[in-house]
Amino acid sequence: MGGDRPGPVAGLIFSNEASAVPSGNATPSGAERTSPLNMSSPSLAPSAERVPVSRIRALADVAFGMEDVLSLQFGESTFPTPPYVIDAVNRAAQEGWTCYSPNQGLPSLRVAIANLIARLHAVEIDPSEIQVTSGGVQALNLAIKCVVDPGDEAVVLSPNWPNGSAMIEMFGARAVEVPMARAGQRFTPDVDAMESALTPRTRLLLYASPSNPLGWTATVAEQRMLLDFARQHGLWLLTDEVYERIYYGGRGEAGAEVGNASACSGQLAPSILKLCSREDAVIVVNSFSKTYCMTGWRLGWMVSRGDFVKKAAQLNEFIVSHAPTMIQRGGEAAIARGEDDIAAMVEEFQERRDFCAGMLQTVPGVNLPEPEGAFYLFPQLEGVDDSYRFALDLLRTRRVAVAPGSAFGNGGEGSIRICYAPDMDVLKPAMERICEFIQTCAS
Repeated sequence: MGGDRPGPVAGLIFSNEASAVPSGNATPSGAERTSPLNMSSPSLAPSAERVPVSRIRALADVAFGMEDVLSLQFGESTFPTPPYVIDAVNRAAQEGWTCYSPNQGLPSLRVAIANLIARLHAVEIDPSEIQVTSGGVQALNLAIKCVVDPGDEAVVLSPNWPNGSAMIEMFGARAVEVPMARAGQRFTPDVDAMESALTPRTRLLLYASPSNPLGWTATVAEQRMLLDFARQHGLWLLTDEVYERIYYGGRGEAGAEVGNASACSGQLAPSILKLCSREDAVIVVNSFSKTYCMTGWRLGWMVSRGDFVKKAAQLNEFIVSHAPTMIQRGGEAAIARGEDDIAAMVEEFQERRDFCAGMLQTVPGVNLPEPEGAFYLFPQLEGVDDSYRFALDLLRTRRVAVAPGSAFGNGGEGSIRICYAPDMDVLKPAMERICEFIQTCAS
């Protein structure tokens, strides 16, 4: 058998044409043979067709074909992965951590995450309530898969990172995007609009805090309101807290001080974990990508009640099985040794935020909400009603790439998202060009 190619199937004749008919069977008189090329081809799944093309990626594809572009369109910093993470992954591979792990993740990593949550938020989480995933994206995907069916609906507070709405649509459910309300220089959830968006099919409420793209961070009072809303209406509450460590405080509420100053440093955004009980239908998604500069490593986690995590682990077998085992060991090293690097990184981000915001605030016609966390600015531009066209013109004429506000759903049109995570040698010329272009368009 080794190396033998299978012979022709008995009874079939193959030609160079794209057709095959059983031998010995004459074609009926007056009838034409039907070629597979002439037959109707199956269509793609309607749920897949409903998912729109990413406008961030569409604009980035244009930028990739250009030279000397200053890129502020993607949400990624220029800080490298810490050496101790790389060393831990290499060592794990050499030590044989290259085999399958449990679908739920390595027990040692789940213990490390539980201890981290206890240090940060003074909340006791059992490792059985933690699901390790291949990044925050996969955590969102798995969470949504566990709680919605085709025909269900989910309320998404927007503008929001588009992946959540896209995943809901991919599973045959409907994402109902409810724009945030403005309260001075802050955003805040619009409870009346949320109430109006509910139907008997609504199963899920999704939001991100700190927010990509807004920089908005839910106060404890706002989190309590969202939790009460979900309880009252029998909804799952899914919160994306990937940027919880990249937080600067704000007018709405000072950030929570880290629980153990000797083990952690700086401020962190308030977490819904401090308000909910073990019985609540709450899912909290987090990731190593932003906090530990591990975007390409694809490692995240989520916390929820025990029955949810048990089912998520079962489903994970049929999706990715588990996050790569040696990378999970790298995650343990990040948690153990990352605090000083996090503090230095956030201090640098705050300086970059203040520089970029300061430049925008000098430009007439720019309304900039206060960015309390993450590493984005989301200025609203007076007179701009097609943010994709604005971003495309900016790219072609000034060679600066930003993300159009329309990419972030309902309420995003008329704004652009600027990522201030790149180095200052990129930010300074990019912001000069952006401000000049805004003024040119307005004149």
